[in-house]
Amino acid sequence: MSMIVNERETEEGLLVAVCDSDVLGETFEAGDISLTVTEEFYGGDEVDEDAVVESLARATVANIVGARSVALAIEAGFVDEATVLEVGATRHAQLLRM
Repeated sequence: MSMIVNERETEEGLLVAVCDSDVLGETFEAGDISLTVTEEFYGGDEVDEDAVVESLARATVANIVGARSVALAIEAGFVDEATVLEVGATRHAQLLRM
């Protein structure tokens, strides 16, 4: 299964959105939280794990959705597992570099 990366420059720095390819277009809900993995925000290039790690290494802010993408971010040391949200059938993590 591949992952999708979208990079965009913002006033705050590089914003990176990463998701598992199979969650694009899906909506996940847990209690009051609703997470829609939109094409507008998460759509981008299908890439391999190395490219995801390279993007996350450059990111000022990152949003990561999907069990595989979040696991990779944890393995690579970008995300602390304790900060990961379980949203319905998927996982969501954020990265913010100050």
